[in-house]
This record gives sequence, structure tokens and C-alpha cells, in this order.
Amino acid sequence: MKQYVIDEIRPQDYEKVKNYLDETFGDSGVDGLYWMPVDKTLLSGVQQTHTACAPFFAALELGPDRLAAELLVRTRSRVRCDCIHYADERQRNWLVRTVDAIFEKLEIIT
Repeated sequence: MKQYVIDEIRPQDYEKVKNYLDETFGDSGVDGLYWMPVDKTLLSGVQQTHTACAPFFAALELGPDRLAAELLVRTRSRVRCDCIHYADERQRNWLVRTVDAIFEKLEIIT
């Protein structure tokens, strides 16, 4: 799996990140897993046409000392479909900028 990872998170910073993700994205039903919605303007052509598969997400996995963002744009309604694929350049840049912005907002130095 391709990922963007920020590691060596301090325990007090883990709590800040967890609280932010809980408030922003809510409970996924799996501890440490968050579904970050991908804006419709960033969807690929095939993702735009697969309205039955929408909405689309990037998965964030928070561990005690790391945050990993999967570089896979997926739907929660299907396991396999042509619309589920690795982030293209625009989606990847958005994902990295969004994760970095979370740490900046929380004033966590990485």
C-alpha cells in the first residue's frame, strides 16, 4: 500500500491529533481509522461517473506514534471497482497538503 506517513508523534501530540480526527471525521467503527472525504472537484473521470459508488474517501490510520494516510481513493460501498484507484497527482497533493495542514493547525512540529 502506498502511504504518506508522519511518524515519531509524541504522546501528547497523539491526543491532539486523535481529538481533532474524532471531531472532524467521526467514528469509523474501527479504532484509529478515519475516512477523510475527497472533494468532488478532485475526482477522476471514472470516479465522477460512478455516482452509485460515491462518496469517495482517503483512509487515515492513527497509531500511538504515527499517522498514515493511504494514497488510495476508495468508496465505502464496494471493495472492488474501476473507480477505486491510487490517488492521481492532484489527489495526492491535496491529501499531503490536508494532512500537513492538520499538523500546522494543531501546532505540532513534525
